[in-house]
Amino acid sequence: MDEPVHTITPSDGPVEGGARRPATVVLLAGPGDTTDIVANFLSDLLASSAHGDGPPPRLEVIVEEAPSRSRMARRRAERVGWITVIGQILLVVLVLPGLRRRGRQRIDDIVATAGLSTAAAAGCHRVASINDPATVELIRSLDPTVVVVNGTRIIAGAVLDAISCPVINTHAGITPRYRGVHGGYWALAEGRRDLVGTTVHLVDPGIDTGGVLARAYFTPEPHDTIATLAYLHLVAGLPLLGAEVTAVLNGKKPSPLVEDIPPDGSRLYLHPTVWGYLYRRIVRNVR
Repeated sequence: MDEPVHTITPSDGPVEGGARRPATVVLLAGPGDTTDIVANFLSDLLASSAHGDGPPPRLEVIVEEAPSRSRMARRRAERVGWITVIGQILLVVLVLPGLRRRGRQRIDDIVATAGLSTAAAAGCHRVASINDPATVELIRSLDPTVVVVNGTRIIAGAVLDAISCPVINTHAGITPRYRGVHGGYWALAEGRRDLVGTTVHLVDPGIDTGGVLARAYFTPEPHDTIATLAYLHLVAGLPLLGAEVTAVLNGKKPSPLVEDIPPDGSRLYLHPTVWGYLYRRIVRNVR
C-alpha cells in the first residue's frame, strides 16, 4: 500500500513541569486481528512522522471483551425475530470460520501487499466493555487528542459525551447507504459494485451515522468472499484514517463532507442469514 507521507508537527498543548505534554491517540477496539492491524498501523504512523522539538505522539490501545452472543441475540430477536437471528447465528458459527480458513492465504496476501502487520499489539488496556464507567475514567486519564474506533460494540452516548476530542471510525461500507455490517457484501448482493468501499467518519450516538470525512472505493477479485472483504475494506480505509489522525494531531478540526442523503436512502444492514447467503452464492455468485 503506497501511503501518503504524514507529517506531524506537535501543536502547543498543555505543559507540565515545563515540558509539553505529548499528543495521544487512543484506539478503542474489540478483540481480533483487525485491531492488531490498526494498532500497528497507527504505531508506525506516529513513529515515522513525528519530528521537531516536542515529545512524539503516543498510542494507547483499549481492547474490550467480546460481547455476549446470547445477550446480543436476544436483543436482535426483539427487532427482527428469532428465525432471522438463528439464520445469522448459523452463518457466524458455521460458515464464516470456514470461509476465513479457506481464505487465509488471500487474507495474508492482502495484508502483506499493503505492508501491514498482524503482530499482537503490545501494552493494551483490557476492559470488559467500552461503555463501562471505569473505561470512561481510563479514557479521561489518557487525555486523548483523537480517539480511533475499530470493531467495538455500539458506543453509548454518555461515553461519547465524556470524550472531548474527535472520535473517528473506519467503516466497512459506503455510508450512509450501507450502514451496519458487511457493507461491501451487501453492495455486491444488490448489484452495486460501484458502491463497494470504505468510509472514514466521525462517531455519533447513531450506528454509522456520523459525518463522513472520506471514502475509498475498491474492486474485489472474483474469488473474494464475505470473509476476505473485511480486510480489503480495512486496507482501503487506513490511508484515509492516517490522514485524518495526522490532521487532528496538527491541530485541524475534522471537516465532514457536505452532502445529501443518496436517492436510494440510508439503510442499516445486519449479518445475512445462512440461507440468504447460500442462495446469493449459488444463484448470483455473491460469495
